[in-house]
Amino acid sequence: MSDSQNDIRAYTLRLELVDEPGELLRSLQPIADNGGNLLSIFHERGNVTPRGHVPVEVDIEATPDRFEKIVDALHDAGINVVQAGTERYSEGLTIVLSGDVIETDLSDTLSRIQASANATVTDLSLSAPEGTADTSSARLDIAAESGATDTVLEGIREVAEEKDLRLIEPLTTGGDR
Repeated sequence: MSDSQNDIRAYTLRLELVDEPGELLRSLQPIADNGGNLLSIFHERGNVTPRGHVPVEVDIEATPDRFEKIVDALHDAGINVVQAGTERYSEGLTIVLSGDVIETDLSDTLSRIQASANATVTDLSLSAPEGTADTSSARLDIAAESGATDTVLEGIREVAEEKDLRLIEPLTTGGDR
């Protein structure tokens, strides 16, 4: 048998689920049935994809052979697999944007941040105490691929400068210095 226990790897699956009872459980069954070990689930029920589905990120451990079987089983079960692979969003950062955040098209800002590098906005908190036409601020939690934090921040700086938004960057700690 080619399934060596020493060849277990971590994988990330990005799924889009219909917002109906039992869909999350239905999406996890092929993982269990094919020997995947569940590490974490990030279920964004409050958000929807452009197609109106719920985005779910599932981190699993499996051998490469089992992972292929899991992906095939998810497809066979009619689960929409948006991304499947070893790419891992392992670095997190939190930033704050302040200014005319809403009036300068918040949706465009978020899309451009996510497109600027391999990053995804995992949480957003918006504050507009004087209403949407006045100064507002947004706190964004961003997950970036390992080693991509500087690239992500550079993309955010460019968007903030273009839209005349004040950017409060995260404090970073020195690594192996």
